Amino acid sequence: MTSESGRRLELGPLGRRLFAAFAVVALSSVALLTAAALVGTDRGISTAQQADRQRIADRTAAAAGAAYRSAGGWSAADLGPTRTLADGAGAVLTLWDADGGVILSTAASSEDTGHDADMPGSGHGMGHGAASGRSASADVVSGGSTVGSVQLRFPYGSGTAGRNIAWGWVGGAAVAALALALGVSWYVTGRLTAPVVRIARTARALAAGDHTARARVDAPGELGDLSRAFDSMADDVTHAEQARRRLSADVAHELRTPLAALQAGLEELRDGYDTPSPGRLAALHDQTLRLGRVVGDLAELSEAESARLSLNTAPVELAHLVRHAVTDREAELRAAGLTVRTRIATQPLPVHADADRIHQALGNLLSNAARYCRPGDTVTVTASAEGNAVLVEVTDDGPGIPAGELPHVFDRLWRGSAARNRSGGSGIGLAVVKELITAHGGTVTALSKPAAGTRIVIRLPRDGAARPSGDRLTHH
Repeated sequence: MTSESGRRLELGPLGRRLFAAFAVVALSSVALLTAAALVGTDRGISTAQQADRQRIADRTAAAAGAAYRSAGGWSAADLGPTRTLADGAGAVLTLWDADGGVILSTAASSEDTGHDADMPGSGHGMGHGAASGRSASADVVSGGSTVGSVQLRFPYGSGTAGRNIAWGWVGGAAVAALALALGVSWYVTGRLTAPVVRIARTARALAAGDHTARARVDAPGELGDLSRAFDSMADDVTHAEQARRRLSADVAHELRTPLAALQAGLEELRDGYDTPSPGRLAALHDQTLRLGRVVGDLAELSEAESARLSLNTAPVELAHLVRHAVTDREAELRAAGLTVRTRIATQPLPVHADADRIHQALGNLLSNAARYCRPGDTVTVTASAEGNAVLVEVTDDGPGIPAGELPHVFDRLWRGSAARNRSGGSGIGLAVVKELITAHGGTVTALSKPAAGTRIVIRLPRDGAARPSGDRLTHH
């Protein structure tokens, strides 16, 4: 469990660089937002505090004006309530009359008054609402006339408690946001890089010879597609390796029999156990022919597998190719005791193909029918159009193919139960047909029932967009 957890947390060089990039973005974003929040909070608090100071100054000026009206002047005015308001706000009060004379000052000393109190003429008094820094001023009005002014000066530490609380919340939120951003960055980085790391590890295992290694990563989107594509590729590589080994074994088996017969016969002739009679030499010659057929079929299969790279395609009339292929193989079919029939559409059957390769595929199908059908059977070759495709069918009423063997008829070097009892076949002919037709973008399928014959269907893309309205078939 610990090992698996460690693998999940393993990021690799790409993951570390990706996480570093995410972290830089997160740090920059949080720092910018935190700075903006601190500046905005500070300005908001300062504005609110100044507004509160101005309201206190207005109330103080109103109390001083009420005292002035009650006493009819400053000389007998009761300024106790005015001073109480200033002391309650923790501010230093300075009260001037209309001529700028100081009527009341709550400064701790005359030195403070002289240094801190601004005269009305300097612009801080005798003007309603005037304020500067941590001070606030207001005019004293009585009977519609300005009879004086007040100024409240607040200490330097006023309002810091609220600012400290706000800044503490902003700082805490910034730390939490940064931690969340880094956590999400780590998680996302792991989700992005873990599949890549695992696929790379699997690739190294495959290269080291472990053909069972698979990534099997359950990831969303393109990473999941990459993992599935990699596993599919690994399956194909494994199957190809298994096919290669089977091919080597099959080739060795096919070559071993004629070589062993040749060796035994030649040793008998060499040691004098047999005489070089025409019959004996003919038997040895047959073994060389069989050996040559196997080697030739292998060369033909190799050539067919590379046909996709060497096709010389051109517009071709498929009906002409079918007639020519039947003509070339007709003697072979009749020698096997078979009746040959053709049903070829009279209308054009254009395809874009390599004429020699298609002729080779059709010849292999007809030779296969000649080899495995019984004397007296009928082979019918049909060529027709179906939508955007052109079909060629080779049908016989021979013994058919067992259902269990039908999926393997196009496999390399595969020979069914009926073929094993006959000589001359190597199990390559139909594999060559499949390779050639697939190289042309077509398909080939086999349909058969035991004792009911076999039908091989070749389907090729039709050259041109014209769709036939119907096929008139000619019989031969």
